[in-house]
Amino acid sequence: MPEEHRTDSLAAAFANLERDAREDTRVRYEALCDDYGMEPTRNNRGVAHENGSIESRHGHLKSRLDQALQLRGSRDFDSLDDWRAFIAQVVGRHNARRRDALRIEAAHLRPLPPRRSCDYDEAAVRVTSSGGFTLRKVFYTVPSRLIGHDLRARLHDDRVELFLGGRCVETLPRGRAPNGGRGARAHVVNYHHVIHSLRAKPQALANLIYREGLFPRTEYRRCWEALEAAMPRAAACRVMVDLLWLAHDEACEADLAGALAAILDDGALPDLKALTRRFQRLSSEQQDVRVTMPAAASYDALLAARGAAA
Repeated sequence: MPEEHRTDSLAAAFANLERDAREDTRVRYEALCDDYGMEPTRNNRGVAHENGSIESRHGHLKSRLDQALQLRGSRDFDSLDDWRAFIAQVVGRHNARRRDALRIEAAHLRPLPPRRSCDYDEAAVRVTSSGGFTLRKVFYTVPSRLIGHDLRARLHDDRVELFLGGRCVETLPRGRAPNGGRGARAHVVNYHHVIHSLRAKPQALANLIYREGLFPRTEYRRCWEALEAAMPRAAACRVMVDLLWLAHDEACEADLAGALAAILDDGALPDLKALTRRFQRLSSEQQDVRVTMPAAASYDALLAARGAAA
């Protein structure tokens, strides 16, 4: 690690933050420098060239990634890990050109602290009767067994880990409120968490504020739109909730989505009974267990044999 950490004046980064957020960021930055033993410094205001090399590097990196995506022919990735691997490959190829310069600088760097610094934020949350909690203007759903519990949340860059006591009980994808938290709340919803309560009151689906986030795939959203347009809303709610229950109870979310897509592409509506028969797992036939009761006289033989052995 270097002896000095230099930034620009950071006025633009702080200008749009609320008072508490500005103070929180200041404390965090001071703690970062203290943990690594670095002296925080900043560029001279109004001297543009002092920060130009860093800002231009940032722009070059974005251009380099854009060109690599164009050569790849697609900007779609199957998973977040694939996207991260792609970025690491592009950056790694560029950094390979700077190995000699890095080797010279490395001789002047100090060793890292003996233990890894904390890379997450912590917050206390309480799961309400709605089956979720709100954290940094994002509503998360959790399994119903956690309702009423006070949890400790660890916020990582891409996930939220929930701890009950010292045990991690759930891991959720992290959401972020739109417009930096100045707009409406965001929702991170898992239909597995709320399907039991929805099945008891399917009409609630019509007015759920997080309904759009409830559907696990686009096929389910298309199905809801088709049902809502073709039948009374109460009936549409019952059919849609039953379809979600089928996907949950029979663990057939992907296969059911494919079937729904085919039905909707043909201009038809899903037949719940037919889909249930198609995806319902056949229960294994119960086998009669026959228990043969030994004759009482056999115990006399055992007792006689035990006496002879003694």
